[in-house]
Amino acid sequence: MTISRRAAFLDVRWREAFLKAYSLLPADRQRSCDEVAIALVKQEPTPGHRVKPILPEKYFYEARISSGDRIIFRVEAGTIFFYDIVKHDDIARYSKRPRTVR
Repeated sequence: MTISRRAAFLDVRWREAFLKAYSLLPADRQRSCDEVAIALVKQEPTPGHRVKPILPEKYFYEARISSGDRIIFRVEAGTIFFYDIVKHDDIARYSKRPRTVR
């Protein structure tokens, strides 16, 4: 018997903005969001998720849900923080580090 040595799942923290944005998505887009979030928690995103840092400060990351929607997140000390779900054109508001981080 062989046991896989996969990395443990990340702990998860859902920010209020993420939960609100998620609740406003139609069911099919929620399912797509779920798939991406689970892949991120398992640390197994695919190339189609196009995970990359948001420039210029690289404090937040984005993961592609669909052609227009992105998950905004951070990973720190074994925890993934899901901050928001935004349209691709709205990513710029996450391009700088917030003044206060909780």
